[in-house]
Amino acid sequence: MGNLSKRVAIVGAGMSQFGRLYPLKRNPDLWVDAWVDAVKSVDNGIEPKDVDACYVGNYSSDLFNHQGHLGPQMANLVGLTPKPASRFEGACASSGIALRQAVIAVASGIHDVIAVAGVECMNELPTSLVTDALATASDTLFEYPAGATFPGLYATVATAHFHKYGTTSEDLMRIGIKNHENGVENPFAQMQRSITQLMQSKLKKLEQQGKERPDWKDEFDYLKSASNPMIAYPLRLFDCSLVTDGAACVFVAAEEVAKKYTDTPIWIAGTGQGSAALSIHDRDDLTGFIATREAARQAYEMSGYGPKDIQIAELHDCFTIAELVALEDLGFYEKGKAAQAVKEGETKRDGARPINTSGGLKSKGHPVGATGAAQAVEIFKQMRGRAERNRQVKFDVERALTHNLGGSGATCVVTIYEK
Repeated sequence: MGNLSKRVAIVGAGMSQFGRLYPLKRNPDLWVDAWVDAVKSVDNGIEPKDVDACYVGNYSSDLFNHQGHLGPQMANLVGLTPKPASRFEGACASSGIALRQAVIAVASGIHDVIAVAGVECMNELPTSLVTDALATASDTLFEYPAGATFPGLYATVATAHFHKYGTTSEDLMRIGIKNHENGVENPFAQMQRSITQLMQSKLKKLEQQGKERPDWKDEFDYLKSASNPMIAYPLRLFDCSLVTDGAACVFVAAEEVAKKYTDTPIWIAGTGQGSAALSIHDRDDLTGFIATREAARQAYEMSGYGPKDIQIAELHDCFTIAELVALEDLGFYEKGKAAQAVKEGETKRDGARPINTSGGLKSKGHPVGATGAAQAVEIFKQMRGRAERNRQVKFDVERALTHNLGGSGATCVVTIYEK
């Protein structure tokens, strides 16, 4: 695996509000919001004339919005035409791939500055059709016709992990509880309510309706109740990420121009991408993802860092089990040991290695094509000490990582950042 021929930095990053925003916001509106937020984050300012190309990560505007060819559409909205504009697709890893390709292009010397866009407006369709559209990122010859949607596929990963390592539903619940607590502190998040707040709201509603009050002693009782229905055993509703509209923007710049825009760039230390069989029945191991392990190997090798060097990370928690197995696949914990670390609070915002301070896909939201870029936005804020509300970690972050999965783990991009 080769190295980048020159250093590449992120000099600005921003995002739109995440949420159920359609019809008030569509892809063009979301992207412009993200662009404006990213421009504001550039210390010395940036203008369209400074940007050489636009790389757009988007999974399926064709299905969600009946609109393809997003590259020039997004570029034109912010004054980037007639410069190069391309769309990248890799399911939920689309903008992670766009970011990686932008880094490679800038390192090659072809471009000095690239605007990376991640955008997805999912709520134009009802949830049933969103599920149908997402399922086309699985194997449509075998899995899709059998009704194996992504909740079912990740449930298969969960049951395999349960069987081999003794993992429990409570272990997954702790991940969801943590990420909801982080989401409360993120003003851009779709779900800015903790599990405790949701439980209390449900109790109040039942009381107002004159119904019997459940004997819920804590969040775990609530999450085991009918208020958190089973989706695909063992995954319940609150184990699943949200259907989200949103966009993110990241400005990637070459070393020789980065200091023009900021005195505190965030450098790309390493990047890697892996793949796996599309169908999970073609994989040797269901307790983790080989694509993650390969992408991580490449990123660690390029950066010269290892798992112990990473201080914070944004992981792809499309389902709670995905965060758990990522903790192990990335080498943060040995196989079967991550659940105990989560239980001991190591991944909380005040823990030894905070994970998903943004709230993750679980609470921040998961506009699939925008997720990878949005992860980079959170890392950019944390490393510069600019995370909103009480979300900023209490130590100086020198090294961080993002992990962006596509489909049922068939694609993965891992990026490592340093000051």
